[in-house]
Amino acid sequence: MSEEKKIEEEKVEQETPPEEDKKTKKKAKQEAKLQERIKELEALNAELQGQVDNLKNEYAKAYADVENIKKRLNAEFDMRNKYRIQDFALEVLPVIDNCERALAIEAKDEADENYRKGFEMVKNQLTSALAKEGVEEIEALDQEFDPNWHQAMMTEHIEGVDSGKVIQVLQKGYKLKDRLLRPAMVKVSE
Repeated sequence: MSEEKKIEEEKVEQETPPEEDKKTKKKAKQEAKLQERIKELEALNAELQGQVDNLKNEYAKAYADVENIKKRLNAEFDMRNKYRIQDFALEVLPVIDNCERALAIEAKDEADENYRKGFEMVKNQLTSALAKEGVEEIEALDQEFDPNWHQAMMTEHIEGVDSGKVIQVLQKGYKLKDRLLRPAMVKVSE
């Protein structure tokens, strides 16, 4: 029996290696599939990472655009708020001019003087209300002519007065904070 045992053992040995070989082949196939799947997942991960980077970039651009729009709108709002009174002031300036014309007339009697005082009160209230909003009269008389603030209507040569000086204000000019509302119409020395 010993020979039979040897033959059986050889048979077992011959049968075993093919099973082990099958297992190794199966394992190798599984390993290859696993490696292939890992490569696919790595490629997918790289693609998704690229998309994430792209979306981050687009988000940063959109965020910057929104911030720029916000800054621009705030600046526009501040500008509108700063000069909101401009249209109204332009409408009121002729009223102040008319009040000043009425004040320029000398009172003949007490009734005229009362009207004059009334016009003076109205003018003072209007100018103080406008001054609270930043509307100021442009100083022109005896000043150097400045084309940014003055509009020369005529010139005249006067002895003893330097050339380019404002010698008469024909109509007062006004500015709103740092913006010209209406230039002063002036007569300038030659």
